[in-house]
Amino acid sequence: MTVKEVEARTGLSRSNIRFYEKEKLIEPLRNESNGYRDYSENDVKNIKKIAYLRTLGISVEDIRSIISEKVTLQEVIERQNEVLKSQIIDLNKAKLLCEKMLAEESISYEKLQVERYVAELQGYWKDNQTIFKLDSVSFLYIWGSMLTWTAITVLCLIIGIVSYSKLPTEIPVQWNNGVATSLVNKNWIFICPVICILIRYLLKPLIYAKLQMNNYYGEFITEYLINYMCFIVLSIEVFSILFTFGVVKSIVVVLFVNTVVFIGLLAVGLTKMDLNKKASI
Repeated sequence: MTVKEVEARTGLSRSNIRFYEKEKLIEPLRNESNGYRDYSENDVKNIKKIAYLRTLGISVEDIRSIISEKVTLQEVIERQNEVLKSQIIDLNKAKLLCEKMLAEESISYEKLQVERYVAELQGYWKDNQTIFKLDSVSFLYIWGSMLTWTAITVLCLIIGIVSYSKLPTEIPVQWNNGVATSLVNKNWIFICPVICILIRYLLKPLIYAKLQMNNYYGEFITEYLINYMCFIVLSIEVFSILFTFGVVKSIVVVLFVNTVVFIGLLAVGLTKMDLNKKASI
């Protein structure tokens, strides 16, 4: 059967089905006459099972281990059940504290006295270390925000405006071993903020469609990639100006540093997403 028929049979989107296939959780055969995927009844059953386990918070890695028989379903469910119990206990504690606060005649931030609700403060902080771990990397998490993209785009525009009158008629846009190999009119400097806008509003939907690993990580990674691309545009703009005035000669180092910083920020951001998921389920 076709992917459209599988969508109708399972109630799941094509992107979810393709993701399960990409992760090798299902491996449909190919129709020899046209090369299209030919899903079987067994594929449909497996897709339903996988989707159901995902709703229980079981990771793709664990599902893969279950399918490959490295671990049993019972073992994974028992482990996940303990995780959920722990999360429920933490949520119930937080719920009781909220109810205790709401039982007061009136509450306000100015009059809030933490010790009134928490008897042993140090122990309470220790019990909530997951939250503080989230806070400790929040300054990096903002990289994937709309605010960051706006700041980069505005910075591109400001740099163009400030440097425009000081630039020669033609500026370099391609370099090789410290020598300009391609020159364009200096009006090109204003193309950079336009490129940032095009990246976000034209390229972003395409990237998200390709990287929609699941609803949890897909949008997050897309935002990181979009802002990284815009940061590359900003770096090229700055480098072009500095190269014109003989300040720097090689863009390779700049791009290498950008990539290292991006990978580090993405790794920390994904770590925060995992911590946030564990704290909120």
